Amino acid sequence: MMPFAKDGSTPQRILSLWFPYLPADRLLRQRLGKAWRAQGHGGTQPLVFSRLESNTRRIAAFDARARELKLRIGMGIAEARAIHPAIEVVEADGAADRRLLESLADWCDRYTPLVALDDEDGLFLDITGCAHLFGGERAMLDDLLGRFFHQGFDVRAGLASTAGAAWAAARFGGATVVGPGEEEDLLAPLPLAALRLEPETRALLESVGLRTSGAIMAAPRAPLVRRFGKKVVLRLDQALGRVQETISPRLPVPSLSAERPLAEPIGLLDDIEMMVALLARQLKRDLERRGEGAERLQLHLFRVDGAVSRIMVGSSRPLREPGLIQRLFHEKLTALATDIDAGFGFDLIRLCVLAAARLDPAQADLDGTMADAAGDIALFADRVRAKLGDEAIRRPRLVESHLPERAAAAVPFSSLPDDARTAIRQPAVGKERPLRVFDQPEHVEITAAEVPEGPPLRFRWRRVSYRVVRAEGPERIAPEWWREAEKSETRDYFRIEDEEGRRYWLYRQGLYGATTAPRWFMQGIFA
Repeated sequence: MMPFAKDGSTPQRILSLWFPYLPADRLLRQRLGKAWRAQGHGGTQPLVFSRLESNTRRIAAFDARARELKLRIGMGIAEARAIHPAIEVVEADGAADRRLLESLADWCDRYTPLVALDDEDGLFLDITGCAHLFGGERAMLDDLLGRFFHQGFDVRAGLASTAGAAWAAARFGGATVVGPGEEEDLLAPLPLAALRLEPETRALLESVGLRTSGAIMAAPRAPLVRRFGKKVVLRLDQALGRVQETISPRLPVPSLSAERPLAEPIGLLDDIEMMVALLARQLKRDLERRGEGAERLQLHLFRVDGAVSRIMVGSSRPLREPGLIQRLFHEKLTALATDIDAGFGFDLIRLCVLAAARLDPAQADLDGTMADAAGDIALFADRVRAKLGDEAIRRPRLVESHLPERAAAAVPFSSLPDDARTAIRQPAVGKERPLRVFDQPEHVEITAAEVPEGPPLRFRWRRVSYRVVRAEGPERIAPEWWREAEKSETRDYFRIEDEEGRRYWLYRQGLYGATTAPRWFMQGIFA
């Protein structure tokens, strides 16, 4: 049973994972397959990774067999080869190791969403309140270590109530599980490196005879701080739980989630959609209890070999109906069908709510249905966006500008506020505007006009001549005074109609009598 703190809350439990041979595991998995360690395979010779430091090739990492040869990190490659000519030297690839560590962190999300990277070869997992889901801490550790072993990784684990104690247990302790209150007994016999101190600080401490963590605990604190700085006692207090150490997860923690472990892995899209519907029904109860609806959801597909696929959909309006959620993921899964590699199947499916908003109950009609035209439009837009991307549907948004070509901008449907996406607006009262306004006004050649300030009688546009039979205007639009960088001229707009009944929106830019003659432009076309 999970022990409880004095205030009744579940005490913090931190799991530290250390991959001592991560670069070698990465390379051997590529050469021999992911199950090379479980199948008993190995390389033909000790493996050493080199990097260039101060114009000298030095050892950056190695495998277990190279460690048995007493090689050490930082040793020159020439010296190592002189001692052991049979070693295989490979160029280190820190970026590939980082990507692998991040993928391992993604995979550990199956145990807890609170996963953080620990330097270049470790992970921290906050499993507080999670272990009982796997049968207890020991069963959870056995499951995690067994899965890593069959994926080809050598991993050491330490579980304690503090991150510092868990880190020390993974790298130096014999036991992997440290009970609450046992941190001091664990740390006392361990070397100073177990406190995560820098090499320079450790050398200074050892020079005065302080060679173990227990010696630090027994020493007076004030002289330690004066001579060696606050970092020494801070690391000690963090490991003993006297000072709180926060573990920052690398990914945002969802507000709600539902998951289903599978005894038999699945890989077909129909099976995945069926699981989405099942998990959406579980989430609906939680969303109803909180009076909320989901705006962004993410589907996590955990593959049996450790790979994780994340698929996210967004909604223009808060929703919690399982059928609507399933339809959104159907469009997304259909679009990504060729990109989703099921491998040997997914053995864990999780559906998370990344963003939620208030959703009040709606009144249904007498027949039990709801007439919601705006909601139907939003759902249609969401399905298209899920399949084709957020840029597939765009809507106009009003912009503070006098000039017609700047008065509206096409933005993605999802970037509009809720009222702009869903409300059915009445047309604005004001001057008549054409149905189609050009993004850039097009030049028009005026061949005849009544008076210099009046509308045109004939004009030529796109190599075609038109005769005007009716005209209305002018409507003057002054330049935008707040745009000091742009020196645009005054515009006089006319609504005109040609002899075939077609209507146009033209404007004259500039004034007669100015240094430059006015020019005419076509701004838009009426229906």
